[in-house]
Amino acid sequence: MDQIGEYLPALLPFILVGFAAQLIDGALGMAYGVISSTLLLAMGLPPKAASAGTHAAETVTTAVSGLSHIWHRNVDWRLFARLAVPGIAGGVTGAYLLSNVDSSAVKPYVLSYLTTIGLWLIWRSTHVIKRNGNPKIVGPLGFFGGFLDASGGGGWGPVVTSNLLLQGSDPRMTIGTVNTVEFLLTLSISITFLIHLGWEAFTAATLGLLIGGVIAAPFGALLAKRVAANHLLLMVGIVLTATSLYGIARSLDLIG
Repeated sequence: MDQIGEYLPALLPFILVGFAAQLIDGALGMAYGVISSTLLLAMGLPPKAASAGTHAAETVTTAVSGLSHIWHRNVDWRLFARLAVPGIAGGVTGAYLLSNVDSSAVKPYVLSYLTTIGLWLIWRSTHVIKRNGNPKIVGPLGFFGGFLDASGGGGWGPVVTSNLLLQGSDPRMTIGTVNTVEFLLTLSISITFLIHLGWEAFTAATLGLLIGGVIAAPFGALLAKRVAANHLLLMVGIVLTATSLYGIARSLDLIG
């Protein structure tokens, strides 16, 4: 007990961040990786360690989140099958490249695109939502989302969730499905980082993020089930726009 009390003050900030990030991610299908990676980078961790640590914690939190979404029947299994394999392939590719090269040059352009999508989703949330339930572009979207998630420390949810919503996919089922696929994605990315970077890439902060995320995961799935579709779109748009603009400012050194 004394050892727990000794380490708790150091872990508590990461537990709180992990809780908040997973609550948002579970309810809206995005932001855990972005929020967690941003915090670790702000503390001075190199991008490789920040991404590796975030994905290690996310492997457990996405497992709990995925099971919660399955329990609440938020998963479209046909969409799951179309996303899983290309997402894993993109994630492994991105993790391998990040372990060996710097892929940050394209990040401002991707974030600019996501900002535009976020603003469009905010606008769309105020209008009647017409759903076709069968998005056309899924495989390439999964590959790109997985690649960006591994190489940038976050991006699976913002890229995949927002673009599926853009194609008219049901908000609740989209969020649940994307969160459930994310478990397989983060597991494959973490294994790739472990092979190429070793255990030293995973820091004590990972434990705090993991604890907070596991506690919050069931609540996020419940929120996704209970909140109206238009309100989900509005919240997704706000979170996507805010985090993308913050990322652009950081990548251009406009803020510390």
